[in-house]
Amino acid sequence: MTSAQEPARAAARKTESRTGPVRRILKGFATAFFVLAVAVFLLLAIGPRFMGYQTSTMLTGSMSPLINPGDVVVTIPVPVDDVKVGDIITYHIPVEDHRVETHRIIDMDTTSEGKVAVQTKGDANNGRDPWIATLDGHTVDRHAATVPYLGTVIRTLRQPLVMNTLMYGAPAVLVIGMLFSIWRKDPETPVEATRGGRTEAHA
Repeated sequence: MTSAQEPARAAARKTESRTGPVRRILKGFATAFFVLAVAVFLLLAIGPRFMGYQTSTMLTGSMSPLINPGDVVVTIPVPVDDVKVGDIITYHIPVEDHRVETHRIIDMDTTSEGKVAVQTKGDANNGRDPWIATLDGHTVDRHAATVPYLGTVIRTLRQPLVMNTLMYGAPAVLVIGMLFSIWRKDPETPVEATRGGRTEAHA
């Protein structure tokens, strides 16, 4: 190494020491985001198609602390005859807007047509739901698991500001990382043939 190259190499090492932690943080962020995106895609898009479960996001605190607002509820279809008092089911309420509700069965009965009718209640609610729901069909979605905070993450990612930041910010992070990798490399120096301390030029 010549004395002229030493300052350049020292500057490169100094730059590396400054940018190294930044690169590791950016790389960690990009890796975590990629893993999260893959996991969400598998859970919400692939899993229901091939494993038969369904997912929905809890919007209220009626089932707290078991299921909190922003949690994703995972349900599996089970025969109506298999549900019992104490099970948590996801179903369309029979009144108002027929919205989807996830509540616990507190009472069951059989209608004159031989169908199963249930009374439900939210764990955090003081009173039972003001309706009786008849479970039409052969199956009903029963609670199987809860994924905390995932619904909140999904709603946040769908916000225009966040979506645009990720759409344009992720490529920018990759470009910055590539530039850092290029800048930290020392330029290649030509190999010189020396003889007697003098450089020989070859035509």
